[in-house]
Amino acid sequence: MKRMGIGTYALMLSVTLWGVLLGGIVYSHLVFFPVYLSHLPESSVLVNGEYGLNDATFWTMIHPLLILSLVVSLVANWRDRSRRNMVVITFGVYIVVIITTMIYFLPELGQFSRSPLLPDVTAAEWVARGQRWQHMSWIRGTICLLNIVPLLFALATSRSVIEEG
Repeated sequence: MKRMGIGTYALMLSVTLWGVLLGGIVYSHLVFFPVYLSHLPESSVLVNGEYGLNDATFWTMIHPLLILSLVVSLVANWRDRSRRNMVVITFGVYIVVIITTMIYFLPELGQFSRSPLLPDVTAAEWVARGQRWQHMSWIRGTICLLNIVPLLFALATSRSVIEEG
């Protein structure tokens, strides 16, 4: 009987956490952002004030956990070249996504939340910026969705002699 090794369990955890990330992305894009970015600055009430929605807790938890799980998956599968390469692909694309998020997406979200304090920007400009942000974020989300595929292939790839013994 073939048993699963730590490399397989690490990949299972990475795939699970990637699924959680994708769930957050889909929820945000289908439920939250269309309302939040629909009528700035008035719609910024969704994130401002005492009862404003603060989803930062989710995002600041899932990203470090996912990064850690990818590092563990990479280390645990290092001797299996095909698995290692697939994890590296996912990890590399993820790092690029995180960097673009820090450079463009997060600063723009900060501007959206401060929109009531920025009277020089017209409502039409806010709508255009919100629409552009959403379109770009859908592209980012699609890249994340496709980026789970190498992890799934890695998980489906049978480890050689390493886990048979």
